[in-house]
Amino acid sequence: MSLETPAEHPFAVYVRILGKGKRGARDLTREEAREAMGMLLDGKVEDAQLGAFLMLLRHKEESAEELAGFTEAVRERVHAPAIAVDLDWPSYAGKKRHLPWYLLAAKCLANNGVRILLHGGGAHTAGRIYTEQQLELLGIRRCENWQQVSAALDQSNLAFIPLGAWMPVLQRMIDMRNLLGLRSPVHSLARLLNPLGAHCGLQSIFHPGYQDAHRQASTLLGDHAIVIKGEGGEIEMNPDNISHLYGTTSGMPWDEEWPALSERRHVKPAQLDSQQLFAVWSGAHEDAYGELAVIATMALALRGLGMEREAAFAQARTYWQARHSSI
Repeated sequence: MSLETPAEHPFAVYVRILGKGKRGARDLTREEAREAMGMLLDGKVEDAQLGAFLMLLRHKEESAEELAGFTEAVRERVHAPAIAVDLDWPSYAGKKRHLPWYLLAAKCLANNGVRILLHGGGAHTAGRIYTEQQLELLGIRRCENWQQVSAALDQSNLAFIPLGAWMPVLQRMIDMRNLLGLRSPVHSLARLLNPLGAHCGLQSIFHPGYQDAHRQASTLLGDHAIVIKGEGGEIEMNPDNISHLYGTTSGMPWDEEWPALSERRHVKPAQLDSQQLFAVWSGAHEDAYGELAVIATMALALRGLGMEREAAFAQARTYWQARHSSI
């Protein structure tokens, strides 16, 4: 037993800010969030502190200022070369009710010159279909570094890079989901990162109330972004629902509400077969829900690139009708 009081760990202050009881706890300031995330990314914390920090954040729900500070810390450490990208397309949720139709939207947009960076965090939850699992089927290149991303974008305007290839500490936090029993705030943070500074960052946040917090964080960061409640948490418009777009451009928030595209809700498929994606793309099969979802998702992306809604839908329909019949 030591008779000397040990020095407090430098990271303990951030755990204490979040966990000091109902009356004493508070949100981190933007600067505190940036410093705390910087220490996490630089490996300057103990595992116990990491788990406590993540779960305290998860319990109270992260603020816009915290998200902005965390994002700044990550961006300071990305160290990517200058690569031109039109759309940053984070894909971290996985699909369980419908197929990942958003992948056909991204593929179709890329075929028409839109440069898109997809990134994701692996198959962390059972029973879901993830982007990473469909790359080979759809001919989307998986990249392991920024040089490969640059080459893939130059070749096909579309590239996927796993989070672990460019920010492995964040991937480790995501992988703690089954250890801690809850998703960590990194699942939300990953949507904001936009590591290559794309012209527009698309974000999908499924849980109500989080969409505006993400828009506020993007506004604080000065980003151009559109946040939606995407189907299953992915960047995919649900044609059966009214969709609210939480936008921000040059530090100014804006809102749009898009009506549902179908008068009646489509029946959810009894089972999901990824081969259906290929079949619909090639024209071998039709899927009313899927094709509406693809067109609406492309329209969302084109809205992010500056088109007004009606023009975006008209362009999306043209792209879809003229899509290549093979991957």
